[in-house]
Amino acid sequence: MAPQGDDAPVERGGKGYWRYLPFLVVLAGLAFGYAMGWHRFLSLGYLSESSGALLAMVADYPVAAPLLFFVVYVLATAFSFPAASVLTIFAGFLFGWLQGGLLVAFAATLGATFLFLAARSAFGDALRRRVSGPAARLADGFEENAFGYLLVLRLAPVFPFFVINIVPALFKVPLRSYVAATFIGILPGTFAYAWLGQGVGSVLDAARAAGEEPSVANLVTPEITLAFVFLAVVAAIPTIVRTVRGRLARK
Repeated sequence: MAPQGDDAPVERGGKGYWRYLPFLVVLAGLAFGYAMGWHRFLSLGYLSESSGALLAMVADYPVAAPLLFFVVYVLATAFSFPAASVLTIFAGFLFGWLQGGLLVAFAATLGATFLFLAARSAFGDALRRRVSGPAARLADGFEENAFGYLLVLRLAPVFPFFVINIVPALFKVPLRSYVAATFIGILPGTFAYAWLGQGVGSVLDAARAAGEEPSVANLVTPEITLAFVFLAVVAAIPTIVRTVRGRLARK
């Protein structure tokens, strides 16, 4: 017999709390990783100190090493560790720009998708119903052309990677559009950073000789940044044209 009276709302509320579980797992995993100090391994400083041992491991385990790296990248992305750029440089350094770039493209997309699903399960519908005013119009535009909006955000690395993984979950972005825009949108940046990683050895040597901590800023040139911006502008043109046409048609 179905519960009645005061029992029914309690059951529905109890079931509702389960939607937060995936996102709570993400937060718990992130906190646990920092508590264990694993974030120290996701830095160019660690790569500089351990480059010889890492290259030897890749040479000794040509199949297991890429698989292990793939799993680490998926987990780091899914648990929102802010290390996408550094890990992509790792990939280029360890496996070369082509293999490293491909590993990162698939691993980043998979990890981002896990995080997107966790955030959408926990917050998507509830937050979307509470949005109003300009934010609601932005949400409507995002939902009407989710692929175009997300592609632009992926191409221009203005916001941290883990932020863009979560934000689309607050809107009604189809999973297929999210995966496609993520994979295509990160390809230019992924291969650019993997290419930088392929030649990062000289930068690490110079930093060690100067007694400095190597950083991503030492590698990224203004030309690369401008290239990302140009790609984002080009990708935004169809979305802008479609939006303007839609507004003119409604007048």
